[in-house]
Amino acid sequence: MRSRSSTIRTHRAVTTLAALLAGALALSACGGSDDDKKTGGGASSSAGEKGSGVTLPKLDGASLEVAAVWTGGEQKNFKQVLAEFAKRTGAEVTFVPAQDPIINFLGSKIAGGQPPDVALLPQPGAIKQAVDKKWAKPLGPEARAELAENYTQGWQDIGKVDGTQYGAYYKAANKSLIWYNAKAFENAGAAEPTTWQELLTTARAVYDSGVTPFSVGGADGWTLTDWFENVYLSQAGPEKYDRLAQHKIKWTDPSVKEALTTLAQIWGEKDYVAGGASGALQTEFPASVTQTFTGGDQPKAAMVYEGDFAQVNIGETKAKVGTDAKVFPFPAVGSAAPVVSGGDAAVVLKDSEAAQALVTFLASPDAATIQAKLGGYLSPNKNVPNSAYPNEVQRTIAKALIASGDDFRFDMSDQAPQAFGGTPGKGEWKALQDFLQNPTDVAGAQARLEKDAAAAYGNGG
Repeated sequence: MRSRSSTIRTHRAVTTLAALLAGALALSACGGSDDDKKTGGGASSSAGEKGSGVTLPKLDGASLEVAAVWTGGEQKNFKQVLAEFAKRTGAEVTFVPAQDPIINFLGSKIAGGQPPDVALLPQPGAIKQAVDKKWAKPLGPEARAELAENYTQGWQDIGKVDGTQYGAYYKAANKSLIWYNAKAFENAGAAEPTTWQELLTTARAVYDSGVTPFSVGGADGWTLTDWFENVYLSQAGPEKYDRLAQHKIKWTDPSVKEALTTLAQIWGEKDYVAGGASGALQTEFPASVTQTFTGGDQPKAAMVYEGDFAQVNIGETKAKVGTDAKVFPFPAVGSAAPVVSGGDAAVVLKDSEAAQALVTFLASPDAATIQAKLGGYLSPNKNVPNSAYPNEVQRTIAKALIASGDDFRFDMSDQAPQAFGGTPGKGEWKALQDFLQNPTDVAGAQARLEKDAAAAYGNGG
């Protein structure tokens, strides 16, 4: 993992970043539809702006397979990036849809003698596992040069294992956002909250207007870990967040009890979650977003928590980001609002000139600019022009991420061993799904979390 700056410096930086987001999002929420028309997407043959012109070899006759868990619009947009790589190099590139947990998926492919050439891994823990299993190959000098040119040291370091660069972070996520149905808020006379208490007040106003406050994609356990991480980071602070992420404190710690008890103020409030707990546990993430922005004046919910990538799903409805679908930063639970980031790193599994060239391309502004223009995507690449993002909301989110430099906190569950933090039906995902079903059992949730964490980390906290 990357080196950490001091807790005080990071805490200030996180507070500043959240303030930047809050102010800029408030300004940008009024517009966006015109920007969509002016800067709309479409892959181009070159980024044509700062940092463009990555040198790629001719690869006529080469074929590559690229695996990722992306689906829907996200997959469709990434395929445009792959098509551009094929156009520039002559290589034939095939996208391979993977399932969570991707390490298990890759294990079955490797056991069958058919590993993909490159995989996009969504957790630093998964990169380490791929290295430990001797699947991952170190990145070559061309890819490392692109990373050094385009990424802060922090983003480079989280792609390293024992000092060797294995991952190039192609995609990032700001996972500290709550999207809301502007009409539902207007009808309820609700305001954008900046604190947890204000969020509860806003939820009550929405509920009193006849609309369920929150949509929760509980069928996908990772959404629940993201809820927890934002509450915990803001309430317990960066230092404890880092310690819990490394299992240097136990999940039975009072700070975890406090965060779960706070979450229960929403998850345990009768009729605050669309479909109730049982309905939420049957709702996958994409549907949790789309049901918030369909149904006219009676959507299934007024708000949905998740990262900037929710825009891809909003795009599948008639709602326009910035007008019908607005966003505010995750409210401060403690003294500072949280800023949690995630990301997907390109890792070479079959070492070849073509595979290394693809990761080099993905580490360049050229590739990221193509997908940035298509929307619902955020790059940690500091040389992607802000103007590439298709609306003011997205430009604001991207600018805030780059402005944070190395002062961000990476998704806690993504730092964990995949058995604990990244496996459906197990570990943290399952424990938080059970807690959503029964938010009164804080102690039981803590005990399950600690038992599973101790087994996955191989230590007692």
